[in-house]
Amino acid sequence: MRDDEKEPAGPRRLLRPALGALSGLLAGFCALATAELASVAVRPQASPVVAVGGAAIDMTPAAVKDWAIRHFGTSDKLVLQGGIVAVLAVIAVGLGVLASRFRRAGAAGVLAFGTIGAVAATGRPDSTSPADALPSVLGAVAGALLLYTLAGRLGLAERSEQEPCIGQLAAASGSFDRRGFVLTAVAAAAASAAAGAVGRSLTGASGKDAVASREAVVLPRPASPARAVPARAALRIAGISPFITGNTGFYRVDTALLVPKVDATTWRLRVHGRGVRRPVVLSFDDLLHRELIERDITLTCVSNEVGGPYAGNARWVGVRLADLLAECGVRPPSKGGPADQLVARSVDGMTLGTPVEEVMDGRDAMLALGMNGEPLPFEHGFPVRMLVPGLYGYVSACKWIEDLELTTFDSYDPYWVKRGWARRAPVKTQSRIDTPKPFARPRAGPVMVAGVAWAQHRGIDKVEVRVDDGPWQEARLADDAGRDTWRQWSFPWQAAKGGHTLTVRATDRTGLLQTERRTRTIPDGASGWHSVVVTVE
Repeated sequence: MRDDEKEPAGPRRLLRPALGALSGLLAGFCALATAELASVAVRPQASPVVAVGGAAIDMTPAAVKDWAIRHFGTSDKLVLQGGIVAVLAVIAVGLGVLASRFRRAGAAGVLAFGTIGAVAATGRPDSTSPADALPSVLGAVAGALLLYTLAGRLGLAERSEQEPCIGQLAAASGSFDRRGFVLTAVAAAAASAAAGAVGRSLTGASGKDAVASREAVVLPRPASPARAVPARAALRIAGISPFITGNTGFYRVDTALLVPKVDATTWRLRVHGRGVRRPVVLSFDDLLHRELIERDITLTCVSNEVGGPYAGNARWVGVRLADLLAECGVRPPSKGGPADQLVARSVDGMTLGTPVEEVMDGRDAMLALGMNGEPLPFEHGFPVRMLVPGLYGYVSACKWIEDLELTTFDSYDPYWVKRGWARRAPVKTQSRIDTPKPFARPRAGPVMVAGVAWAQHRGIDKVEVRVDDGPWQEARLADDAGRDTWRQWSFPWQAAKGGHTLTVRATDRTGLLQTERRTRTIPDGASGWHSVVVTVE
């Protein structure tokens, strides 16, 4: 290389990659904002961040998902989306630096990532149209054009076989359209911000019909109301989980990056498959006009660690699922039915598989329409979700349900089974200390230890507490509100100064003692005794 072809020295040498990096970030922002706006015309789930995020969830090993739920809780989806944006920002910076020397290569890189988004969008289980690729494609084109334009404003020419030194000469000459670059960058940033804001606003408004349909729902009085909760089923102890978990505080664990907002007036449920002699398609009004039951049922997530928060008790209103299946001609396997698995499909493409025998064995399995006296919240499955007491949610509690297919376990593996979780998952007997909290520092003297225990569809018969390595002592049980709900318990402890370990265990009504053996949540739920360490002052 001759002296007149060498790169400019000092700060000018760093200016080119720095401005290239800024150009890449602006192009990435432009691409995402354009895609966000375009997704309004298609559907919000076609947004590349949502589509790529959904694909990332699908490809993530079960152990990693479990770790994310354990550490981030209901914020796991927000963390994932933030991570995706951060990765895209890093890639955008790299493409911008590349474009500062090779304009076409940088722009082509943006188009390549748009292709990835398009493939992810059309490959989602809930995708029904090639139009889902449109937001990613339009975003990529907008981002590529912007990056190509900004790189041009830097005064850099594309290197080619015919003109091998043009780019070097342009850089050496210091040619840089500062005014053009700044104006283009500012205009692009402003336009992208506006497009993103409009897209977000329109996306929020796109569910207005669904919101209106929920507001119009009036739940009929159930033909079979829940029994009155005994007065002493809910203990008045500070720090204990309330007997009824409020809708806003009820746990949410699912794979939906965007909560589906389904219009109840257009929603339909199809029942079909093996052994279904009379397939049906039902509307929301069809279900409202059926005989409704009301029950208090505790739900538990299989990802709940020992002592974890992913359990809640609510009062549900819905249609008895066994009756509906029987009307369609379905028989359980014990009575000669050909199907042993009921596959529930959600509007977002999720699939859950439930044993038909358990659905039809007399328990209060239902298609729930209401939760704690109001229509289901969108986060919890409006307009309709499925519930089967005694089974973990991943095999029984499909939200936003739209399809029920009778099949067999041998012929079909639903979403979580494909990822290493068990096909059948009865809830394990569990107990939890709610108060005192771990590492609490209570004063010496009387301390109330309290919490909840559950063994859905079996019920809780006894709870015991141990202090350090002392003997097990029986706790006081709150009144029993039913075998499908959790049961509160309390234990008055005369606390002596020093560090102590409090441990709890439960026995269900079958006589089964909660096992001490610690297991992971995968493949069929965690087990072990819950303990908390406190320091008494």
